[in-house]
Amino acid sequence: MAESVLQGKVAIVTGAGSPIGIGHAITLGLIRAGARVAMLDLNQAWLEQSVHDMRAVGGVDCVLPIMADITDPDAVAQAVRRTIAELGGLHILVNNAGTNPRAAGFEAPGQGSSSNFWDITPAAWNRVIAVNFTGAFLMAREVVEHMLAQGWGRIIGVTTSMDTMYRKGGAPYGPSKAGHEAFVALMAQELAGTGVTANVLVPGGATNTNLIAPDAPYTRTALIQPEVMQAPVVWLASEASQACNGRRLIAYYWDERLPLEERLAKASAPAAWPQLGRQAISPGR
Repeated sequence: MAESVLQGKVAIVTGAGSPIGIGHAITLGLIRAGARVAMLDLNQAWLEQSVHDMRAVGGVDCVLPIMADITDPDAVAQAVRRTIAELGGLHILVNNAGTNPRAAGFEAPGQGSSSNFWDITPAAWNRVIAVNFTGAFLMAREVVEHMLAQGWGRIIGVTTSMDTMYRKGGAPYGPSKAGHEAFVALMAQELAGTGVTANVLVPGGATNTNLIAPDAPYTRTALIQPEVMQAPVVWLASEASQACNGRRLIAYYWDERLPLEERLAKASAPAAWPQLGRQAISPGR
């Protein structure tokens, strides 16, 4: 894909600070494609480092760092206003921010990467749901009026693999991402025909990010690397994806050597698995 395919476009990427995170990789991909990006995060040290990385590639004006808690409606509104005012517009939202009890500071060192649901504190549950699910709603809600007014927009939700959504010991991370994906599928239906699309992008499996504990039994180099997200997110954010709405793309299977139709057949399916069939009983119908 041409490097200038996103020239003139402005994006917001949430959870963009971690130097080894998916948000970092996505931001870099968007910048290389010509976009300017508002990078949202809560970790100031991470954000400063990642902003330095981006400016080394795209120049001083390629990013706008914003410290913001996406679970706070007022902070979300302020971040969107700043993006539009300081970067001159807004076309793309990547709802990437995510956390789990360990990353959110609710899991003691050595406790492990999973717990029974009855061991999860309400505070841990609420924080993960707030970031992974409610934050995505607040961000989408805040940007959509602007996108609808201009008749163009891209909302991209980073969720997770279906088996992770209900994996034993995976609450509340898995259920929160399941909710996020269902929300994307709902948005896509309500936005149909407006010029604004909503889609899901997932790496495809365990990915080398800070959500995986340092002592986890993984060989980091054997995991999916965050950079796998770059090519498909640039396509989803571009004019070329206008007909793609309500889909989930698996980045691991995105192969730009293939013609687009074959690429989509290999890497995409409907978001939230409607292909499983309608399940609701409707008496009298």
